[in-house]
Amino acid sequence: MTAMDVTGDTVVATAVTALFVPGDRPERFARAAAAGADVVIIDLEDAVSAKAKAGALAAVLEALAPADRNGGVQAVVRVNAMGSSRYDSEIAALLALSEAPGHGLLGLMVPKAEDVVGLSRLGAGMPGGLALLPLVESAAGLVNALELARVPGVPRLAFGAIDFALDINSADADEFVAYARSHLVVASRAAGIAAPLDSPTTEMRDSQRVEASARLARDFGFGGKLCIHPVQLPAVQRAFAPTAEEVEWALSVIGAVGGATQVDGQMVDRPVTERARRILHRAG
Repeated sequence: MTAMDVTGDTVVATAVTALFVPGDRPERFARAAAAGADVVIIDLEDAVSAKAKAGALAAVLEALAPADRNGGVQAVVRVNAMGSSRYDSEIAALLALSEAPGHGLLGLMVPKAEDVVGLSRLGAGMPGGLALLPLVESAAGLVNALELARVPGVPRLAFGAIDFALDINSADADEFVAYARSHLVVASRAAGIAAPLDSPTTEMRDSQRVEASARLARDFGFGGKLCIHPVQLPAVQRAFAPTAEEVEWALSVIGAVGGATQVDGQMVDRPVTERARRILHRAG
């Protein structure tokens, strides 16, 4: 597919940090790629004004083109929503790009994802190895989450809490979207795909708030988080890494194998041991 060592769907499935960059700011593409995110998402939707969208697509196509790449930008592209005036032309241009050996396109993020038939049609037209990443941002998308997660080519789902809260007319504080978060995690698990990416935190400079939000997402069962600025990346990475206390606990129980036993007064059976193994795996 490309000159990448791994395919786009693998990159997306394993990412903990996913960094948005506006599509009409091509001077930022390489900086975003060098910022340390696991995957970069170039945005053609919300971050780009209507009058700048055509130019943004042209900039994206140029940045991800195969000519003289030599380690150039690789990214997922968030297109405009299905049914919008820009959707068909963006999809056609990006799929044409994906046919060129050595391109840098990792996949497509589809915002306001609700239409299972439309998403399936898009996935069927994409070459193998590209990621199809539905961004669930509405009540209809949440209701259809399991079917969206089962579309071939979808390695994981992503959550857009702000648009979701707007759609259901709620506040966007964590307690009001808790059900949606749990539902996406359960749907992803039931479909056998990677744990979803959580919604971005709008706070950028307060690293403690960013880390707390990311840790909450991790505790819900999310596998990573969308980011809107490079300064958020270290806080998100810390939140999804096991703490020293978690590693210490995991090491204390990992020797318990087979039936139930006790470690420091705590019952340890197979599920507890498996959780400890997962913590140590994440810790490297």
